[in-house]
Amino acid sequence: MDFTVRKMTTEDYPGVKDLWMSIKGFAIRSIDDSEEGVKRFLLRNPETSVVAEAHGRIVGAILCGHDGRRGCLYHVCVREDVRRHGIGKAMVVHCMNALKKEKISKVSLIAFSTNDIGNAFWNEIGWTRRMDLNYYDFTLNEENIVRFNS
Repeated sequence: MDFTVRKMTTEDYPGVKDLWMSIKGFAIRSIDDSEEGVKRFLLRNPETSVVAEAHGRIVGAILCGHDGRRGCLYHVCVREDVRRHGIGKAMVVHCMNALKKEKISKVSLIAFSTNDIGNAFWNEIGWTRRMDLNYYDFTLNEENIVRFNS
């Protein structure tokens, strides 16, 4: 299968969102994954996120960014009907090289434990599952901040 991997731009959002919505079990957050949220992410990380295109359509995407110290991959996905053609691996390599150019030496990601396909992919391409960490989340909104500060 012919495909190309290139840097994601803000103009790609409609195609990326269509891709996200086509993936069974994929969930997006209303604020962070909105067009405004993704544009903000891309402005902060202009060189590291990617899309894969085939036949003029976005068939894969990764939001990739860093904090100056460690990179992170978010929303790694490939359209279900074009998987197993090297698209995911090519996108990950593109992100790794972009992070390396920015002097980032380590990259991580989060995969839901119930994402059997994704977890098999990461294991297959040699990523290490960490068992020594707990991942914590806190939603930043006024109500939660007030409650936390009480």
